This record gives sequence, structure tokens and C-alpha cells, in this order.
Amino acid sequence: MRFSATAAISAAALLSGTVSADAQSVLSEASSSVASVASDASSAATSATELPELPTFTPTTIKGDFVEQFTDDWEARWKPSHAKKDTKGSDKDEEWAYVGEWAVEEPHVFKGMEGDKGLVVKNAAAHHAISAKFPKKIDNKGKTLVVQYEVKLQNGLECGGAYLKLLRDNKALHQDEFSNVSPYVVMFGPDKCGSTNKVHLIINHKNPKTGEYEEKHLATAPSARIVKTTELYTLIIHPNNTAIIKLNGEQVKEANLLEDFQPAFNPPKEIDDAKDTKPDTWVDEARIPDPEATKPEDWDEDAPFEIVDEAATKPEDWLESEPLSIPDPEAVKPEDWDDEEDGDWIAPTVSNPKCDEVSGCGPWEKPTIKNPEYKGKWTAPYIDNPAYKGVWAPRKIKNPDYFEDKHPANLEPMGAIGFEIWTMQNDILFDNIYIGHSVADAEKFADETFNEKHPIEQLVELSEKPKVDETKPPRSPSDLVFTEDPIHYIKEKLDLFFTIAQNDPIQAIKFVPEAAGGLAAVLVTLLAVIVGVVSMSGSSAPPQVKKAAEKAKSTAVDAKDKVAEAAASGVEQAKAEKRSTRSTS
Repeated sequence: MRFSATAAISAAALLSGTVSADAQSVLSEASSSVASVASDASSAATSATELPELPTFTPTTIKGDFVEQFTDDWEARWKPSHAKKDTKGSDKDEEWAYVGEWAVEEPHVFKGMEGDKGLVVKNAAAHHAISAKFPKKIDNKGKTLVVQYEVKLQNGLECGGAYLKLLRDNKALHQDEFSNVSPYVVMFGPDKCGSTNKVHLIINHKNPKTGEYEEKHLATAPSARIVKTTELYTLIIHPNNTAIIKLNGEQVKEANLLEDFQPAFNPPKEIDDAKDTKPDTWVDEARIPDPEATKPEDWDEDAPFEIVDEAATKPEDWLESEPLSIPDPEAVKPEDWDDEEDGDWIAPTVSNPKCDEVSGCGPWEKPTIKNPEYKGKWTAPYIDNPAYKGVWAPRKIKNPDYFEDKHPANLEPMGAIGFEIWTMQNDILFDNIYIGHSVADAEKFADETFNEKHPIEQLVELSEKPKVDETKPPRSPSDLVFTEDPIHYIKEKLDLFFTIAQNDPIQAIKFVPEAAGGLAAVLVTLLAVIVGVVSMSGSSAPPQVKKAAEKAKSTAVDAKDKVAEAAASGVEQAKAEKRSTRSTS
């Protein structure tokens, strides 16, 4: 089916040519605009799938407390752990060792930059641990802390973590012994298994009274993005106790350290008195059976729920002499049936066909109906309890362990970064780590790295999607699905609408309502899909796609107004013609 813009001119002939010439001209012009939008959209989609030349990796000059791009000297900083995983307190008796291997290599899925290497998890279903010490400890007291890194799930993620840990600075920090019990300050990053899918933010907070540490979890964590393209995770903790999480440069969560973490950083001022007990005389039943109520004399607890309907009579067409089932008249004894061995052959039974045409067959009995005298077992009605004292709660006392930390954003000093994870998928890649105090530097670092390769990775992903099988027979326009091929969907729907409208515009509106109700709106949506494929999450689309999309969007908006104008004009003209016909009849 060809997409014909000229068919729109005939569509303006509402009610067999009653539309004014102005409306016809407007709709004709609108149809040309719609055709232009579809053409521009097609060009934009074609441009979007044309793969540009990959940029080449260049080490950054941006400075921070720790900046890692896994250049050739990475092994001087990163050390794999050879510790045993501590399983004390768990239900696992076996001893786990960190046997998972690590490598630094370029991605093999949706590559977006030449020479850009990252740290890769090499083994599936294994425990991995690796760490790197900071040049000097990081103390963020009174400063903003920025943690940013890239995660690329080259084989997806069904069950496992891809989070990092900022380890507490202490003399016992040995990279060879890094494990799940190594003290950390911040744990941040994606984690997924089954229905659990979140971006962890856990802060290990020190109790100033006892010196003990307790994990504080972000109560409502955002979801991680489980895709095979590179994803950028950013954590910002401000001195005003505000924590911000960004995915691909877009803010997805803002939290207050004093309000949005569990358990809370500061304990309650008062607690329940553990020694307080509820008095024996305390009444906490709000309602009780009325002790003064008595069962009415006419209340019959023995009356049955159903009784025989004495007023019922047998239907005139009821066949009492006919059985409900009869031997199958079409059944025949099998040739190999041996009466001596198998016994007398009896034909199988089938429903009596005579019973299908009447009210019923066989002995008739009066049906049962609900007993109007049935009341069931009597119970006293409930009333408000006059002795009710309310819900009992222990009295409150001052919390002996209470303290107030007004600045939980002042974290413990950090001395290293580590990845300590278990995952069912291998080839998870980490890259471009920034840890420092400058949001601007982190954004600039992302511009040099993530924002350069991410749009290209999305184009590569788009280009590798299975192509439409042209050998298959063409599908009916009513069977088309917008998400499978948006451009083809739009063209076919518009062509069908204009073709039907040439002979009967009203039927065109009924048969293809999506075209009549919002041609331009659908096209603008299409353009958003095309541009979104290469510019989602804040990254920029290629220039040729932007140019085509902006032109098509402008044309679509103009087309929407013109189509509405033509439709309104046509309807008014049709109404006038109808009134004129009535007056002359």
C-alpha cells in the first residue's frame, strides 16, 4: 500500500462533496504536511541507525580524590582479594572463597568508544572481591561527597550485585583480606535478584555513645536500569544532609538523611518501659455482647435453612417415564470383543436427546426454596463496652542510649574503594570512577566519557535489532502494532484513512479513529520515540537526527491545527446541508 498525500484532498469531500472549497483546501494542505512529517520521521529513523565513527578514548585531566579509568597501570592500584567469605550467623555451613577472576578489557557488547577499557567480572555464579586504596584518605566533613561510576551489564543481570563500597580508613585495611565483613562507610549501586531491583544506598553510621556501627538503609530506593548499554550512577551527599541519586545524569531520588533512612540515624528520645506491664484489670475490648439482651420468644433456632416448595407443580412437558441417559444407539460391539473373556458387551450411555427438548426427565420432585422463617442461631447484639479503657501501651521513659547527630552527612574517613559482589552473570563492566567533592567536575567527566559513548551504544543496539522479514505476507493495517515499527504503522494508518475518506469520510473516521483524532499528535509521539532511542537519560542525539526531528515536529504541530480546522469546517457544512434538506422535505 503506497502512502498517497493526494488522497487527502478527496477526504475533504465530506458527505459527498458538501464541504466548502476552503475546508477542502485546508485539509489538502494538512495532508501534505502529514506526508512531510512521515517522510521526515522516516529520514530521522534512517539517520538514527547510521552508525557514526567511534570516538577514541583519551585519559581525562580532571582531578579528584580518586579518578579511575583502568589504564594500563591499573594493576598497581587494584588488588584482588584472597580472603574467605565470613558466613557466621547465616544458615550456610560451607565456606566461600573469593575465587572470581577480574580482567580489564574493552566491552564486547554495544561498544561505544575505541580503546575504552573497564574492570570486568569474568566468572558467573562466583564471589568476586577487589579493591584499590586511595592516595590519601577522603574526609568529607563539611564538604559535598560525589561518587560516580559506570556499570555495563553486558549479559544482563538476573541475580547479583554491581555496587561499590567506600571502605573505612583504618590500619587494618589490607587489600588481600578484603571481604564482606570489611568495614565500609558507603555502599552504593544496583542490585537485582528476582523481584528485588534497587539502587542501594547504605551508610554505616557510628553511634557516638557506644562506638558501634549500624547500617542505615535508604527506605525507598529507586530501581536500577537493567540494560546492556553503559549506565551512569551518581551519588551526591551534601553537608545539609541531603542525598541525591542520579541515573545517566538525571535525578531519580532526593532524600534527607535524618528522615528517609531506616533505622533512623538518631534514636528516639523516649522508648517503651520494658518493665511496665498491663494491669490485670485493664479492659481493652471496645465492644461486648449486650448482657441485657434476650432471645425473642418466636426465634426458632431449629428452623431449616431450606424447605420444600409446596406450591410447585410438575411441568406439563416433564417426561417421568424417560431416563436421563440411554445406550448409545450408534455404538457397536468391537470385532475383537470376546464375551467369554470380556463379559457381556454393554453399549456406553449418552444423554437422552428427548430430555434436551423438555423441562426434564425421570422422577419429578418438588424443589426446595429458602425458608422465610429461618433465623439461625441467636446471638446477643454488640454494644460499646462501658468499661473500655483503650488500647494499652507501656509508659514511655527517657532513652538511655539517646544521642543526636545533627550532621550525619559528615561521614567517617574513607581509605579505599572495593567491589565485593556475587552474581549469576559474568562480564559486568565497571569504568570511569570519580570520587571527590565537585559536582561540576563529575558532570564534566561524564561529558568526556559517558555522554560520548552512550548515544552511540544505543545506536548500535538499535542497529542490531532483528530486521523485519520482508518475505512474510503483508499484514492488515488493523493488525499492525505501533511499537513494532512506528513509521510503517503511521504510514499504513494514514494511507488507509485517506483512501476510505475519498468515498466516505464518516466511515474513515469510524474505521481509523486514531488517524482522525490525532494524526499530528501521533506523529509527534513517533518523533519522540525516535529521538528518545538515541537521547534518553539526558544524552544528546546525533545532529542529523535532531535536525530532522525538529523540522518534522514543527510540521506535525502545524498539520494538527489544519486537520482540526478542516474537520470542524466539514462538520459544520454537513450540518447546514442536513438542515436545508429537512426544511425542503
